[in-house]
Amino acid sequence: MSERELSPAVVIGTGLVGASVAHALSRAGVEVHLIDQAPSHAQVAASRGAGTVDPADPVQVRLVVVAVPPKALATVIADALATYPQATVTDVGSVKGTVLATLRGSVADLSRYVGSHPMAGSQRVGPLTANAELFIDRTWVITPHDTSAAHAVLDVQELASLCGARRVTMGAAHHDEAVAQVSHLPHLVSVLMAGSLTRVPAEHLRLAGQGLRDVTRIAGSDPQLWRQIIDANSTAVLTELRLLRDELSALVDDFDNPDVLAAALQRGLDGTRALPGKHGLSATNYARVVVEIPDTPGALASLFADIQAAGVNIEDLSIDHDLEREVGWLAVQVTPQSADELAAAMTAAGWVVRDREPQA
Repeated sequence: MSERELSPAVVIGTGLVGASVAHALSRAGVEVHLIDQAPSHAQVAASRGAGTVDPADPVQVRLVVVAVPPKALATVIADALATYPQATVTDVGSVKGTVLATLRGSVADLSRYVGSHPMAGSQRVGPLTANAELFIDRTWVITPHDTSAAHAVLDVQELASLCGARRVTMGAAHHDEAVAQVSHLPHLVSVLMAGSLTRVPAEHLRLAGQGLRDVTRIAGSDPQLWRQIIDANSTAVLTELRLLRDELSALVDDFDNPDVLAAALQRGLDGTRALPGKHGLSATNYARVVVEIPDTPGALASLFADIQAAGVNIEDLSIDHDLEREVGWLAVQVTPQSADELAAAMTAAGWVVRDREPQA
């Protein structure tokens, strides 16, 4: 397959994910036509280089990417199969099983449909937040079904490759079970934790650090969209919720038993280590060097320049802010053997190093 063979393509839905797909395809040389229920969104995406809002010749279209909310997926996919008779049709929805089941009941020939799901996104929404690099090195799940045509599967594989993603293939039910465990349940836990903050006094919230913000960040996503996602995958999500409820109940019932608490804490640590590390490799223990940054123009750029001069590779980083003083902290994760070298270099360059605690 080549990018020319996917031209022209149609992207239906120009939110963050849809517009990012369109940007990536356009950058790869694919002719992309944009459609959105809100024409102004498609116009914005087009103005930023994602494609054109000019209508495509339906018979010539080779690929259709459906990027609409979960409740509309099956209807829009069915319409696309009927409207574009030569095109492979895929979607980028986060639930596959219910969509496929609905399509089986309404569409006679699903050979040109292959579901897919790029595991990338943000709590941000809209075409202004889109970018062509959203999917680079991220997992893109492809979910062919028993009647998917081989050429359609190849087309969707090519789509993922052009977007720079790593391809993974699995069945729809397997996919839905997996995302319930690694995406939908974590989102609900974040929501519950964030919701608990509404009963916390304001003076207590001022003590919150980066850890709480990390736990609650994804709770800031669109509630209406996530209601649709959870509803569409309710069976798998409910299974995971019940397992979590049982684990929480066991901890509450034996909270006075130090062995029970110790076991829970250790299991949590084991879980963090079970996650793949960078580039899908085994997780690595890094050391953390925290450097104070004044909240002034150019300070961050200057700090990064000094880190680069130190010749130490940054594995990951995060920034926290002081609620009282006009300073922040850049927490840089490096290999343990590089931590002392980086801390010394930063101190020599005049920066204040706050701690160098190892981080699992």
